[in-house]
Amino acid sequence: MISKSIFITGGAGYVGSYLVPEFLKLGYKVTVYDIMYFGDDFLPKENPNLKIIKGDIRDSKKLESACRDHEFFLHLACISNDASFELDEQLSTSINLDAFEPMVIAAKKSSIKRFIYASTSSVYGVSDKKDVKEDHPLVPLTLYNKYKGLCEPLLFKHTDKNFEGVIFRPATVCGYAPKLRLDLSVNILTNHAVCNKKIMVFGGDQLRPNLHVKDYCDAVKLLITAPTNKIKNEIFNVGYQNMSISEIAILVKKVVEETFPDNKKIEIEKTKSNDNRSYHINSDKIFNRLGFKAKRNIEEAVRDLCISFKQGLIKESFENDFYYNVRRLKNIKAK
Repeated sequence: MISKSIFITGGAGYVGSYLVPEFLKLGYKVTVYDIMYFGDDFLPKENPNLKIIKGDIRDSKKLESACRDHEFFLHLACISNDASFELDEQLSTSINLDAFEPMVIAAKKSSIKRFIYASTSSVYGVSDKKDVKEDHPLVPLTLYNKYKGLCEPLLFKHTDKNFEGVIFRPATVCGYAPKLRLDLSVNILTNHAVCNKKIMVFGGDQLRPNLHVKDYCDAVKLLITAPTNKIKNEIFNVGYQNMSISEIAILVKKVVEETFPDNKKIEIEKTKSNDNRSYHINSDKIFNRLGFKAKRNIEEAVRDLCISFKQGLIKESFENDFYYNVRRLKNIKAK
């Protein structure tokens, strides 16, 4: 087995595009296994410690062969967006649910030591509890968060002394990464504020926990290195600021107006929404157990995005389906 080696499904996605270079800097050998709906031009292909495989997680035989000789397995791949019901339901079911247990079995057969599963904090659905902890009932509102929740016990079903499993439930990710998504709440509002000088708030009272993409990556790095007795068969919430959509809009307006002082003032308009997801997650467990606390707030994520717009790193932010999961998958007729 190669020392410090990690196999990442979905490594050519939003989080992976920032996380992969981070692991390479730390001296890991990294294999990215991805269906490449968005390509891989943003990954550091010149690095000799990076191997990129175009592969489908539904092909468990190919996956089993590909993940041999790795110590860690990080599962990020999924049809990710709570609006994924707009797509063919079978696509979401086959990738987000049906492929999961065969993939876990394949990883175990290939002598993976630790399997880290990225679930989602949206498994909680709607809750008026002040603090939603890991033992809160799962109340799925969409196929995406329903399947995320259903997969969690399937991992622990196969863990043993030689095959460790840990699950984390990250909040909604925000901030700039090379494979940027502009279909997530903070990033959506920032894009509209910068480019349209107007923010449309759907609903507004819904509480959403948020997590800077760099903090997400710090949490993953910790779950890789943490001692077995602290993480085995554990589930951790990972979030930072719990703010309402309206509060986020006001913050975005402030930061964008400060960053682009010559532009006209940003308008905020409200309209009704049928997206009722609202929850306030508590991330004390990962702090008490592993000492992890997110360091970067929403304001920093918005500033990072504004700087990236200024530097010309984000182009055709409404027209280019590179930034929009559902739109890209529809356009390429993903199956």
